Amino acid sequence: MSEILIYSDNDGTALELVSAGKEFAEELGATVSAALLGDGAAGKADDYFSYGADKLYVSEHPALGDFYVGTFAAALQQIVESGDVEFLLIGSTKRGKELAGRVAQKLNAGAITDANAMRVRDGNLEADRYSYGGNTMASQVVTTPKKVISVMPKTFELGPSEAKQGEVVNVDLDLEDPPVKVVERRDKAGDEVNLEEAEVLICVGRGVQSQEDLAMIEELAGLLGAEIGCTKTPASDWEWFSEERMVGLSGKKCKPSLYISVGISGQIQHTVGIVDSKIIVTINKDENAPMFNFTDYGIVGDYADVVPELNQKLKSL
Repeated sequence: MSEILIYSDNDGTALELVSAGKEFAEELGATVSAALLGDGAAGKADDYFSYGADKLYVSEHPALGDFYVGTFAAALQQIVESGDVEFLLIGSTKRGKELAGRVAQKLNAGAITDANAMRVRDGNLEADRYSYGGNTMASQVVTTPKKVISVMPKTFELGPSEAKQGEVVNVDLDLEDPPVKVVERRDKAGDEVNLEEAEVLICVGRGVQSQEDLAMIEELAGLLGAEIGCTKTPASDWEWFSEERMVGLSGKKCKPSLYISVGISGQIQHTVGIVDSKIIVTINKDENAPMFNFTDYGIVGDYADVVPELNQKLKSL
């Protein structure tokens, strides 16, 4: 029986894929397995079983103590080739994007990257991904014997968990020490933010004219308990925000319960990151802005007038 093997350096993303993989496996007549690699890997087994994994490949090999993409690619290659793995699903995190390509090359396998939807079709997994700079959607399948697909975080909802047990395979990996050694770690300067987990998200676009105007938006975020994100320009061009706050094709994919755009035109490069939000609110003075096509509630007006009014109203509640 073929296996769907799941790995991500982010356990939350991995568990989302395990939940989804359980449904795919039923349609494909396959089983769901996961690779747990690195220090403390064995201690995560119960969580993976509870979300649907049938088998876990576990290794705490010393070479996996720090993440070096070549070493982790070699580990996954050995795991895939030791069993009946047909599909390898990798979380498309910053590390996962590179890892997927490395593993596919080692397996001589076809690969699909940054998938944002998947389904079973004709006995295979079909994946959707944006192409041509986010302007179109392509549906693709891999036809090689081994198949590698990297999947964007938050593509699938985390399903219900239930206590269960499965098979644990302590794999004996043949790994060389990474050529790069970590000699020191320092806290990264800048924001520590996890926009993917935000229930309320406010995003700022290039329509916000002045950095001083961020104060009113930060006040609104405080009143709503929201995180603040942005499009590419305020981060990469104006340097108002760190790149950790970029949302869209070049940044994070988010699924908040409430998303508010301020001064965002609505180009596809940003909207791909928020289109799955439950409620979308737009503040823009251009009534023809494409952002209104995605909007549940729209306010046509200058943000410099609208945001202070919203703040005053929220304070009065």
